[in-house]
Amino acid sequence: MNFLQQAIELAYANAQRGGRPFGALVVRNGQVIAQAVNEIMTTNDPTAHAELLAIRAASQHLGSASLAGCSVFASGHPCPMCMAAMRLAGIKEVNYAYSNEDGAPYGLSTAEIYADLARPFAEQSMTIRHVPTRIAGRPDLYAHWKHQKQGA
Repeated sequence: MNFLQQAIELAYANAQRGGRPFGALVVRNGQVIAQAVNEIMTTNDPTAHAELLAIRAASQHLGSASLAGCSVFASGHPCPMCMAAMRLAGIKEVNYAYSNEDGAPYGLSTAEIYADLARPFAEQSMTIRHVPTRIAGRPDLYAHWKHQKQGA
């Protein structure tokens, strides 16, 4: 069974248990190093997507926040949150079996979120503001972080 088929089987099993139909694998050098299913329904955590949970498990397994050299295989089109997490982790390859178009009739598409995020901040459905704030008497936060990191 190939990796996408494995992700789909995870999704079927999760749906059978009352979860959402999503599964994901993180693969490195042809080996599955982590797998997960969508746990939103069991945890009430809106970020408990299969891809994010698989990324977390893979990072723990490797003992590193970098997943460079890893690929993700997902049953469905990863949402923008999951895609961003994969990019931040250094994943360069994502494969998915079911598209947003496949999921749309079932309320399982994130195409509208992708479209909203492509708009300028002022035109998005969520209010987004840059409010420059500093604390008097404290060093600049980012400069402080860099100094602490270099001193360690």
